[in-house]
This record gives sequence, C-alpha cells and structure tokens, in this order.
Amino acid sequence: MSLRKYLTSRVFLGQVLIAIAIIAVLGYLFMHWLTFTTDHGHEITVPDLRKLTVEQVEEKLDELDLDYVLLDSVDFRSGFPKFSVVEQDPIPGDKVKVGRKVYIKINASGFSSVKIPDLIEKTYREAVPTLKALGLEEGTITYIPNLGKDMVLEMRYKGRNLKVGDRVLKSSKIDLVLGDGKASYVDESVVDSVATPVEEQVPANEQ
Repeated sequence: MSLRKYLTSRVFLGQVLIAIAIIAVLGYLFMHWLTFTTDHGHEITVPDLRKLTVEQVEEKLDELDLDYVLLDSVDFRSGFPKFSVVEQDPIPGDKVKVGRKVYIKINASGFSSVKIPDLIEKTYREAVPTLKALGLEEGTITYIPNLGKDMVLEMRYKGRNLKVGDRVLKSSKIDLVLGDGKASYVDESVVDSVATPVEEQVPANEQ
C-alpha cells in the first residue's frame, strides 16, 4: 500500500482519532490535577473577625479552610470586649486562597496604668502632647488668676488633685488648671495711698 493510500485509509484515520481522544483525556486530567493542587480560580472572602474570641475565630476560619496567627495583644480599647480581636490582616472582604493565614491582634484585659508626668509650670502647648504620648486625654480646662498665662498650675482627676508620680489608667481625662495671665494680688502700697485719712481728734482741754 502506498503512503498516500495509507494516509487516506480508515485505519490511519481511526488511529488519529484515537490519538486525539487520548491527548484530550490526558489534557483534561492534567488541568483538573493542576486546579486541584493550586486551587486555581477558587477564592474565599475573609470574614470580619473583630470582637470575636480566639475560640470563635478558630471555629469560623476552620469552616472556610483558613488558618490564623495570633500576633500580640494591644492596649485595651473600650469599644471591644476583653481578649477579643481588634485588628486583622487581611481585612474583612479581601479575597484569599484556601489555607491562607489571617493575622490577628487581641484586646488586652483592661487599661494599663501610667504615671502622671511633671507638668507643673509647663505651658498648655507642652502639656497636651505629653499627656497624649502617655495615652491620656485632655480633660476640662479652667483658669485662675496667675501671671503665668496658660501655665499649668494644677492637675486634677475626677475632682482630686494629682501629684507627679500618681498612677491613673490609660485613656483617663486629666483636667488642667491654667494661669490666666492676670495679677492674683493687689499691691498694699496702692491700697494705703488711696485709703481715707483718719481725722485727728483734738483733746478736750484744747477746745
């Protein structure tokens, strides 16, 4: 049989069709295996884990085939329950693949305490940044007569005077008493100079 007749024979065409079918099946199986091993095209929406406990986080992520890593605890935040998640990465709504780790930070059990710094005779502009750097907040500002304008004269917390070194909880509001820049006393010599003179009494025997 000549080559031309063989190439046009049913036997050759049948072998070609069989080869094409085998290649197609192998290609399908390879792509299926590749998709399975890389999880190509399958993404999971990261849930919102904030305010959940670690146990709740683990349960929720297990259902989604995700994992978590506990990074650290952060300073207590009053808007979150104790020992609950306050931060997470990736953030809620992000798309990730199966097995991705979600990094979380946990709320502390309560506010830590800090020492009151020495703000006496500091200016208001110096005092406020110092308070904020320590995690404290500016409270009520009141003024009293004093030549030192906007100078801190007293520090108070819930109505009681604070001394340097006293401890208060973070996020506490510290009230400041400032000078108003005006004299707090009257010169006695001025008072004497304007005082009404006392009339001199004449002895009775001279009248």
